[in-house]
Amino acid sequence: MRAGRPLVRVVRLGLVPYQEAVRLQQLYVERHRSGPAHALLLCQHPAVYTTGLRQHPYPGPLLDRLRLLGADVHRTNRGGLITFHGPGQLVCYPVLHLGSFTKSVRWYVSELERTVISVCSRFGVVASTSPHTGVWVADNKICAIGIHCGRYVTSHGLALNCNTDMSWFDHVVPCGIVGKGVTSLSAELQRDVGVDEAVPHLLDAFRDRFNCRLADEDAML
Repeated sequence: MRAGRPLVRVVRLGLVPYQEAVRLQQLYVERHRSGPAHALLLCQHPAVYTTGLRQHPYPGPLLDRLRLLGADVHRTNRGGLITFHGPGQLVCYPVLHLGSFTKSVRWYVSELERTVISVCSRFGVVASTSPHTGVWVADNKICAIGIHCGRYVTSHGLALNCNTDMSWFDHVVPCGIVGKGVTSLSAELQRDVGVDEAVPHLLDAFRDRFNCRLADEDAML
């Protein structure tokens, strides 16, 4: 870890279409060309299914059926297979230059997992890692993680289920992992836990795990 704590700007996007979030991430990625410009983009998405770089032969009829449910479908350049994003899910896109932290993608993904485990712990939910990427409560995934890293600049990130409508996951095999389920903070605690309640815990845990300073910033719209 380099001396001094890097400054990370927190950008609160609210409910934003997936493609718009991708566009904004790219703007923040490009800011790193002139020096470290770390940002943490927080948002929710209208219902959308996304597929990752590990291309799976998703048949056209499946994708058409997903669209008929009222969801968008997009292919991305993140790692992983198909997953769902929607309202009630806290999506966090860190756009960091790992040169200011540790130049290791494996370290970075591990720290994202540990950040979410800490968030769950603050709610009294016991979560852990597994051989599969992401954060789990027993055999149920509570947070999906899929990232992209180019020239040590990260994009994409994590999606923590807060009070998501879990029925959206019934139409796919989330992240391509057969025999596993999904869960949320609300399901585990048997009470409604919204995104707004989870955000402060995520920011505190991120600050602790990444040993950084956080400051709010207006979005680059």
